[in-house]
Amino acid sequence: MNLHGIVSGAIGAVNPPIDAQAIQATGYTTSPSGKQVPSYGTPVPLTVQKQELSFKDLQHVDGLNLQGQLCSVYLNGQIYGVDRGTAKGGDKFVIGGQTWLVVAVPEQWPDWCRVILCLQVVP
Repeated sequence: MNLHGIVSGAIGAVNPPIDAQAIQATGYTTSPSGKQVPSYGTPVPLTVQKQELSFKDLQHVDGLNLQGQLCSVYLNGQIYGVDRGTAKGGDKFVIGGQTWLVVAVPEQWPDWCRVILCLQVVP
């Protein structure tokens, strides 16, 4: 049962969904200098519910020693943070022209998930 799909209409009245693009990591290539360069698939458009972090989330990311601008995003489907055991993760989102990296996945269900994102600064 997709509980997020059931309640998203009511939540959308207060916090409307926004357009985003999900970019899933596909692994990496190795540059001539030996440096690993991440590679990504084609961006997939979707809508997300972007929210500020809860107190519990703030405690969690503090324990992970994460710094920067962070937010929480609810979406239908599956997105991954870094999971070295399964070689998945490092996925990104583009929201409003800004690139966000998935740094944690506190909730993952068969039909939806909630992820914590960190804003990426592109030099």
